[in-house]
Amino acid sequence: MDSYLAQTTRNMKILLIASLGILSLLQTSSSFAENINGKNLYVQRCAMCHGVDIKGTGPLANKSNPPTPDLTTSAFKKRLRDYPGVIVSSVILRPNGDLIPKTLKENGVKVAPYAWRVKDFRDLNEYMSDVIAKNR
Repeated sequence: MDSYLAQTTRNMKILLIASLGILSLLQTSSSFAENINGKNLYVQRCAMCHGVDIKGTGPLANKSNPPTPDLTTSAFKKRLRDYPGVIVSSVILRPNGDLIPKTLKENGVKVAPYAWRVKDFRDLNEYMSDVIAKNR
C-alpha cells in the first residue's frame, strides 16, 4: 500500500508540473497576441507621426506644431511611471485638441474611424510601454 501511495503521489506531482508548464505556455500565447494587437494599432494609427521607434521620427513628425515628441525621453518615461495611463488618456482626451486630426488632414492622410475597446487601449499602452522601456 505504501508503494502505491508513493507512486500515486509521484504521478500527481508530475501531472501538476506538466499542467503548470502548459498553463505558462498558454499565458505566453495570450500576452503575445495582446502585444500583436497593440503593435498593429500603433503601426496603423501612431507611427506616421511618432515613428516605428516611438522617438518622433515618423514622416509627419515635423509637420505638426508643435512637432511630434520623442516618447523615449527620461521626462516622458517619468510621466509614464507617475501616470501609467498617460498614453491611453492622450489618445482619448487629445490634450492638444485637434492637432492630430488637423495634421493628418493637412497632409492628406486619411485614417479610418476606429471603435476603440478597453482591450485596445490596454494593448496599445502595453506595447508602447515595452518599446519605451527598451529604449534606454
